[in-house]
Amino acid sequence: MLDQLQDKQRVLLSSIEKIKFTRDAISLINNDEKLVALVGARGVGKTTLLLQYISSMPYDEVLYFSADDISITDIGLYKIADEFYKLGGRLLVIDEIHSFANWASHIKNIYDFLPDMKIRISGSSMLNILLQSYDLSRRVVVKKLNTLRFDEYLKIQHNITIPTITFNEIVKNHCDISFQLTNKNPKLFKFFADYLKIGYYPYFLTSDSYKNFVSKLYNSLEKIIYEDIPATNNIKFENLSNFKKLIYKIITAGVPFEVQINTLAKDLGLSPPSLYSYLDILSKTGIFKTIKKYSKKVSKKPAKIYFQNTNILQAVAFNEGIPVNIGTLRETFFMNCFDEIYLPNSGDFNVNETIFEVGGKNKDFKQIDKAQNSYLVIDVDTNTNKRKIPLWLFSLMTNNP
Repeated sequence: MLDQLQDKQRVLLSSIEKIKFTRDAISLINNDEKLVALVGARGVGKTTLLLQYISSMPYDEVLYFSADDISITDIGLYKIADEFYKLGGRLLVIDEIHSFANWASHIKNIYDFLPDMKIRISGSSMLNILLQSYDLSRRVVVKKLNTLRFDEYLKIQHNITIPTITFNEIVKNHCDISFQLTNKNPKLFKFFADYLKIGYYPYFLTSDSYKNFVSKLYNSLEKIIYEDIPATNNIKFENLSNFKKLIYKIITAGVPFEVQINTLAKDLGLSPPSLYSYLDILSKTGIFKTIKKYSKKVSKKPAKIYFQNTNILQAVAFNEGIPVNIGTLRETFFMNCFDEIYLPNSGDFNVNETIFEVGGKNKDFKQIDKAQNSYLVIDVDTNTNKRKIPLWLFSLMTNNP
């Protein structure tokens, strides 16, 4: 059995030899932690990262296999790990872990009874892994692989290397930074528009047309709705169409969807508690992101609903034959750059007590003229106004304030 799995491992490793770029996110798994669960939305490149992680290691020390391999169904994860351990193996990497029934119990036994074995697990169902990881809470470190940043897309697609920057550097030095970067790379602003359309997911590497890219991304969304969600939630199959209805409702709104829970629930034929649950599920799967009003009080009530990123927004719009509102596109991008982001009383967003108004090159300060510590974020390549920040710069940000 081990020979068969190692043969498959060699084939997979040879398939990634042509990929020259390694994301700095490899540090999420290349560390001294005993057990790491790598999660992330479907299609962000988790399998590639796992294979790159083990590519330079001796074959006899590491074993990679996918838990959906039919040849291991009747053997069990622990038995495979134990046999490998006795032969000197010390790193076990299991992909598609959610495919194996009661996998958390198997991983727990491997962790407890094979003391020198490092374990890395991952899978395309983020919901399943997050749910079952609770059973391993004192043992597992959960790390999330995000979608590609703009600088990563540039390196992969155009072999252009540009530095990443922090939030504070953007706010303080955006005039100089944007000028220097665009002066050195005149096509940067055009490439940013491409990134908003196809750059978040590595599907662009194997897509010969935008239609093909959309097909792959849309297929991953369908799998989330019809496979991942029912597998981890007590939702009947006939009710899964409500998720599609909700997605359609958001895309046809055109502008960022302002939430009126009772009205939206009635439109979808759901109770308000069920709608809250549906929105929470779609947020956890990486399809939606909900934004709350800025408040000192704790609230679960979302004020606006966005698609998680501009690739999803544009793919859904393309599939439905609906034009994308440019203002929604800009706001969706900006919102995606931050984990902690809120809706202020004036302006579009509150990030770290700083107010941002997002718009085109002719946007003025009218909506934030009375707001302290406020900036316009405008869709231009560069500018010389210290209170007007080019939108695309936030795609290079490596930290969340």
